Amino acid sequence: MKHIVLLLLVAVAISATGFSGLAYAQEDSVASSANSMKLLGAGLAFGLAAAGAGIGLGQVGAAGLAVISENPALQSKVFIFVGMVESIAIYGIVMMFIILGQ
Repeated sequence: MKHIVLLLLVAVAISATGFSGLAYAQEDSVASSANSMKLLGAGLAFGLAAAGAGIGLGQVGAAGLAVISENPALQSKVFIFVGMVESIAIYGIVMMFIILGQ
């Protein structure tokens, strides 16, 4: 668990460096800055959603296998819970496309 927290802190620190403004002599620097923020937001939206879905799927999958080994009749309910966790990653992909489409 400590490794995950450390990894998230490093990701936030690297992302924060992208927020520092750069001075350009050209006039369209605002547009390139907006594009870079769009890419950063899309990447964070999908990356964090996928990471959260992966962690959740590990927990739900382990518990689901334990339930199925005790009572195989509950297999369909376990699949519903696994699908609910995977939908978080799909929402992240949708948000990424919405951000990039603007």
